[in-house]
Amino acid sequence: MRLAELLGFGPRQTPSLPRVATRPARKIITLCHSLLSERGEVSGSRLAAEALDAYLSLDSRGRLAFFDLLVKQFSPDPEEVGRAGDAYRDQPSPENLARLQRVVEPPRQELFRRLNLAPNGTRILVEMRSALLRETDWNSRLKPISADLAHLFTSWFNRGFLVLRRIDWRTSAVILEKLIQYEAVHQIHGWHDLRRRLEADRRCYAFFHPALPDEPIIFIEVALTRGLSDHVQELLDPDSRVLDTDSAEWAIFYSITNCQEGLRGVPFGSFLIKQVVEDLSKDFPRIRKFATVSPVPGFRRWLADKAEALGRSPKLAAFASAVAKIDDPQWMQPQYIQNDALHAELERHLAPLCAYYLLHAKQNREPLDPVARFHLKNGARLERINWLGDTSAAGLQRSVGFSANYVYKLPDVERNHEFYVREHKVRASREIEALAKRFVPPPRF
Repeated sequence: MRLAELLGFGPRQTPSLPRVATRPARKIITLCHSLLSERGEVSGSRLAAEALDAYLSLDSRGRLAFFDLLVKQFSPDPEEVGRAGDAYRDQPSPENLARLQRVVEPPRQELFRRLNLAPNGTRILVEMRSALLRETDWNSRLKPISADLAHLFTSWFNRGFLVLRRIDWRTSAVILEKLIQYEAVHQIHGWHDLRRRLEADRRCYAFFHPALPDEPIIFIEVALTRGLSDHVQELLDPDSRVLDTDSAEWAIFYSITNCQEGLRGVPFGSFLIKQVVEDLSKDFPRIRKFATVSPVPGFRRWLADKAEALGRSPKLAAFASAVAKIDDPQWMQPQYIQNDALHAELERHLAPLCAYYLLHAKQNREPLDPVARFHLKNGARLERINWLGDTSAAGLQRSVGFSANYVYKLPDVERNHEFYVREHKVRASREIEALAKRFVPPPRF
């Protein structure tokens, strides 16, 4: 994104709405200008509440008009930014730097700080960014507003304000219902399923924020096991036997869910994992091994993108044939999944492709797979990939049935993190590296 677009005064990309559609939005904008000029805290809180109540009453066209006016009327003045930039370039004094910083900050950011004075202000602003993220998929002009809110949320939701709470069967029903609602990795099928996930050999932790006391920000589900789990369905079975925790040696993170779409991009996960590891180590001194059983959510899409290139190379015909078989409409049918001969063939050719994907498929310099980026950045090592490690509908659709184990070896976490941040290289086991070498891609693959 260019600097002008980021600051909010880039070229217009969408037509104006009819004036009648903007009338309610203009009334809110008037309140916003009054709020920015107000100095008293009590009257400021009243104006903020009035503005947010009016915002909540807008329909979809009214909200779009409101966002459009926020870009027009609460962006930095390009002329003033230019003058301040010239002054600092000519004389880089602290005073000129302070002036430049002041004029570059969009007035929207101070507006949002003051709107946050209203009761439930934080909740409404988080929901506002969620609405903005849906709009920015087709209207890039609104991205600066979303960026402003993300910038503020990074401060408002930093680790110092977050409270880690363990969730168990005694937790309030309001929060338990939200676990069922929000779970995004492995769907929770009702109360029986949820209760098994909260038994003695399971742990669930969530971060909460004082402004959203009944809203989990992010939560993680953990299974205490004797060994490194490679098939997530075994952990998800609601009728499985509860393990005696005295015999557990591993803690397996099998689901991490960000609950608030409006907080997308605000980093919580690394703090959560580190805090949970500390808590588990205190509660279970015998457990010193921590790992995930994770999806490989970008693998199916990557295979679809590479299918044509595989098909053009006679040397890769077997790989191309395997990819074609998972595109068969029967792929997700039970009789197809239980075909042992077929699955032995698919494992032989898809496992090297999956290892190659995790080690070498890139988004700029980082791994293309979002789950790999997350865990590697946190200091984990890619330990193993597991064929048919996730046979749920979502696992077959997104990950072609693969799961991956990322191991958090505590003495190595900081070193792995620094290695990844500095060189963007994937720490992986020799097994994974050897598997990836079985696939030799064609030129410009």
